[in-house]
Amino acid sequence: MSQRRRRSLALLTSGVLALPLLTGCGAGDDEGGPAAAGQDIAATTRDKVADGGVLRWAVDTLPDTLNAFQADADATTSRIAGAVLPHLFVLDAKGRPVANPDYLEKAEVIEREPKQVVLYKLNQQAVWSDGREIGAPDFVAQWRALNGKDSAYWTARNAGYERIEKIERGKTDLEVRVTFAKPYADWRSLFSPLYPKQVTGTPDNFNEGARGTLKVTAGPFALGAIDKKTGTAALTRNPRWWGRPAKLDSLVLTAVPRAERPAALAAGKVDLAEIDRAGADRIALARRDAADKGGAGGAPAHGPAAELTPAQATLSWANAFGTDEEKAEQEKEARAKHTESVKRYADEQAALRRFTVRKSLEPAYTQLAMNGASGPLADERVRRAVARALDRQALADLVLKPLGLPAKPVGSHVALAGQQAYADNSDALGGQDAKAAQALLADAGWRRGGKLTEPAGAKAGPESTPQDDGKTPAGPGTGNDGLYIVGEDDAANGDTASDIRAAAAAADGGHDRVSPVLAPAPFGAQQKASLLAQAARVRTVDDAKRGPLLDGDTADDPAKGSPAPAKQATRTSGSMLAKDGKALTLRFVLPAGPGSEPLRTVGERISQMLRKLGVNTEITKVADDSFFKDHIASGQYDLALYSWPATAFPATDARPIFAKPEPAADGSLLVEQNYTRVGTDHIDQLFDQAVGELDEAQSRELVRKADARIWAAAGSIPLFQRPELVAVKPGLVNAGAFGLGSPRYQDIGWKKAPKAKEKKK
Repeated sequence: MSQRRRRSLALLTSGVLALPLLTGCGAGDDEGGPAAAGQDIAATTRDKVADGGVLRWAVDTLPDTLNAFQADADATTSRIAGAVLPHLFVLDAKGRPVANPDYLEKAEVIEREPKQVVLYKLNQQAVWSDGREIGAPDFVAQWRALNGKDSAYWTARNAGYERIEKIERGKTDLEVRVTFAKPYADWRSLFSPLYPKQVTGTPDNFNEGARGTLKVTAGPFALGAIDKKTGTAALTRNPRWWGRPAKLDSLVLTAVPRAERPAALAAGKVDLAEIDRAGADRIALARRDAADKGGAGGAPAHGPAAELTPAQATLSWANAFGTDEEKAEQEKEARAKHTESVKRYADEQAALRRFTVRKSLEPAYTQLAMNGASGPLADERVRRAVARALDRQALADLVLKPLGLPAKPVGSHVALAGQQAYADNSDALGGQDAKAAQALLADAGWRRGGKLTEPAGAKAGPESTPQDDGKTPAGPGTGNDGLYIVGEDDAANGDTASDIRAAAAAADGGHDRVSPVLAPAPFGAQQKASLLAQAARVRTVDDAKRGPLLDGDTADDPAKGSPAPAKQATRTSGSMLAKDGKALTLRFVLPAGPGSEPLRTVGERISQMLRKLGVNTEITKVADDSFFKDHIASGQYDLALYSWPATAFPATDARPIFAKPEPAADGSLLVEQNYTRVGTDHIDQLFDQAVGELDEAQSRELVRKADARIWAAAGSIPLFQRPELVAVKPGLVNAGAFGLGSPRYQDIGWKKAPKAKEKKK
C-alpha cells in the first residue's frame, strides 16, 4: 500500500485550530464551496473540558510499523504519528492545509526565480522529548531518507522530496531554507509527519529502529507501551510539550474488529469507535427502546429473540421434551445457547442506549470502477454507456438518506466539496441519459436480439488467455495487468468540461472511436463459463407432452433406422445486447464481508440499472481479504465498487491513481494505482503541469482540467462520499466524526460535571 493511500485514508492525524493564514493564501478561499457535511465532534472550549482521564479509542489493528513512510504503515500508524510527532500543516474542517502554530511561526515561498525557495520559521519552543530543538538537521535527514537516491532506505514513496535540491539552516537555528531543483506546488505536504534525525539519519534506524517504538517524539502525547497481547497502544501526556497540555492523561488505542465493536462498546472496552451501518442501527434501536419503555428492561423485540418464529419455537419445545432422548438433549443444549444469546444481546442493548452516534462524511468517496484492460469495457463507448446508465443521485440517496446525511453525488475524482480544488466536472461525461447510452452501445456494435453462437453462460471479451509466468514487479502500484487502453485522442478536444462534453456528445452520435491497444500483455481471468454452460438445443416436440400416435405415424424403431436429428433452434440475446455471437455480460466483483452490505446493495441497484440498458452483470462476492489483492489490483474484474480517499494535495497524490500505465522491462504493465487501466498522456501532462505550477489558483485549474479529462475517459465514476459513523460515550467532547478535518488531540477529553448552581438552573 502506498504512502499516498495511507496518508489519505487516515486524514485524522493531527490538530486543527483557527490559524493565521500563510502569505498569499487569502485568495481563493471560497473555491470548492462548503463541505458536504460538517464535523460532528461536540466541539467544546478547553475551559469546559476536565483535566485528566483515559480515552479508549477503537482501531482496526495495532500497527506493524510506526514509520509512516514504510510500505506496511496503516491508519493506526498515522493516528499515532498525529498525536506524537510534528505536523507542520494540518487539515481544517474543509480539508484544506493550514499551518500548525505549535510548530511553525511562518512558512512561505520566498523565492520563485531562479529556483523555488521555501523558508520555515519554527516555533522557538518546539523541542523533541530528549530536549533537543527541532531544526534543520531533522529536515535534512528526512529529505535524504525519502528522496529516492539511497536504495538502502526502505521507503514507500518519495513524492516531493525528490524535487528538493538542498536544505540549509537559515539566519538562526529556528529557520530552515529548502531549495527545490524543480518547482513544487504541494510543498506543504512535506515534513508532515517530521521524524527526529535519530530515526531518519541512517538506513538501519529508518528501516528497523522505528517499527516497534519511537524513543524520541514531539507531540502533545508521547508513546507508551504497545501490548500485542491486549491489543493496545498507550499514548501518555507529554511532559515536555510546550503547547496547551493534553486534557487526557492517556489515550489508549485498542484493536477491535468492526463487527465486534458494538459488543466492545457495551462491555466498556472502548469509549469511541467508528462503526458500520449495522452498529449504528443497534444503537438507534437501543435508544428507541429506552425511550418507549421509559428505561424498563426486558428482551428487545429484535435481535436473537426476534429471529425465532412461533412455529420454530413450538417445534423446538416438542423436540426438547420428546421421546427421542438424543434429539432432546441436542435441542435442550441449542435452547440454552439461544437463551444465553438473547440475554447477552439484551444486556448489550441496555448498555448501548447510553451511546451517541456522531455523523459526518468521510474524506473518501465510493466509485464504480471499470476495467479498461480487455473485454467489452476496453471500448470507451461501452464505458461511457455504462456511466450514463447510472442514476448517481438514486445511489447516493440509497446509502446516505437513511442515515440523515446529505446525499449529493460527488462531482470530482480529485477533491471533495469544500476543498479548493473541487469542481463538479461530471458534465464532461454527461448525466444519466438512457438514449445516449443506447446510441453509444449501438455505435460500438451491440444490438438487442443478436444471434448467440457462444455456449450459454460464456462472457463477452477475451477472458481465457493464459496468465503471465513472469515475475511481477515489487512495490506499490505494480502488477501483471494485461492490456492498457488509452482514452480518446487528447489533441482532438479542448481542456474544459464544456469542451469535453461537446466531444462526448459528438461521440454519442456515432463519431467516437475505439482507442487503440498500446501495450498487449497476458491477462489472466477466472473462468466460470464451464460451470454455467448448458445445452443450447431446443427439441421441436417435448417428449413428456407427446400425444398418441396417429394413423401413419411410427414410433422410433432401430430396425427402421433413426430419424433425422431435429434442427437446432437459433439462440438470440432477446432483450439483452449481443455482438459477434456473444452476450454483453460484465463481471461485477463485490466484497462479501458483513461490513460491506451497503456496498452490495449499491451493486445490486447498479445491476438493475444496467439490465434496463440490455447489459447483463454477473455479480461475484469475494472474501474481504482477497477483494483488493486478488481482484482489483490484479485486474480480475470488469466492474467493481471501492473507495478512494480524498487528499489536500491532488496534484501529487491523484496522479498515480490516474496515470497512464507503462510497460515494464519484463513485459508486464506498471499501473501504479490506476486499477482501471484507463489513462491518457494528456491527463499525465496536466498533473505534471499542476504539480510544478507555483501560482496556486492556476495549479488548481490545471487539476480541474485533468479531472474533466478523467470524467471523459470514463474509467471510474464517483458516486457518493462515504458516511462516517462514530459511537461516542456520554461526556466525551472534541471527538467523533471529524469529516474532512483532523483531530486536535490535546483538546479531546471529558466534559466537566456541571457545578451545583448550574444543576439547580
